[in-house]
Amino acid sequence: MHGRLATARLESAALRGNALGDPAERTVMAWLPPSHARGARLPAVYFLHGFTGSVRAVTNVSPFAPSLPERIDDLVASGALPDFAAVFVDGWTALGGSQWLNSEATGRYQDYLVEEVVPFAEREWGLIPAAGARAVAGKSSGGYGALAAARAHPEIFAHVACHAGDMGFEYCYLPDFPAAAGALLGTDPAAWLAGMLRRGRETRLRGDDHEVVNVLAMAAAYSPEPGAPLGVALPFDPETGAIRPEVWARWLAHDPVRFVAASLEAFRRLRTIYLDCGTRDEFRLRWGARMVARSLREAGVEVTHEEFDDGHRGIDYRYARSLGLLVPRLEREGA
Repeated sequence: MHGRLATARLESAALRGNALGDPAERTVMAWLPPSHARGARLPAVYFLHGFTGSVRAVTNVSPFAPSLPERIDDLVASGALPDFAAVFVDGWTALGGSQWLNSEATGRYQDYLVEEVVPFAEREWGLIPAAGARAVAGKSSGGYGALAAARAHPEIFAHVACHAGDMGFEYCYLPDFPAAAGALLGTDPAAWLAGMLRRGRETRLRGDDHEVVNVLAMAAAYSPEPGAPLGVALPFDPETGAIRPEVWARWLAHDPVRFVAASLEAFRRLRTIYLDCGTRDEFRLRWGARMVARSLREAGVEVTHEEFDDGHRGIDYRYARSLGLLVPRLEREGA
């Protein structure tokens, strides 16, 4: 690469003592262009990985495609993007993810990002400490987390990119409920998770495990319930599978289709908003993205919304589109 990858360790107060027992010390990784070694102070894009991801996966080698840092390196080296720092954040949990939210069932992952990772990265790598010099971006659950962070903290991030983010919960989550209800019938979330982890260690996961653990992880993010098994309230009755309206309402309050429309003043403060989705997205996220884009446009908020003829996976190439919009707009010293 023309630039370099740097890593550092951060001991998080926000994640200390989390209910899942996940480590509070995390790796923070940054891709830095050659100008950084010459003393340049750079703006930054903070990247949030998707469900079941971790910061370690950023450097995974594919036999036929570059990693995300390699894509960024190529874009900057070719002149397609101006120099910036790419900061990769670790949000792994024992459930596979946290949606980058604060929850009693998983930990304070939004606080971890905003209150700890951002100032840590700015100290560690000399990045520009200004909202206009910061963007938050992600795909899938990471795209959801980016949108949620920008909504809650427009004073921290002035730019956001959400690739195939979770939204339109009736379409993306409800179809998994029958499978999850069947797997959990006669057991409880904590016991089921222990069995899944045991299978993973001793043999292999089952094909339908993802649907179940996804529902449990979302319940941990959207409907935590201290004292319940795994600390979650299920959105359906465990005996009949019937939707529990009071719990489902808690989930829907976290749906970008709802929270964007209810938080337009926060989104008006942002300088850049990018949304995309594949027309063949396996989780039917296309429709939620369309709903969110329409809400923003009808309120007079500028948004770039694109669709691609593909599905949900293997979409790192689409960062070239969002970064091409975001990075030139980032504040720079002397500008």
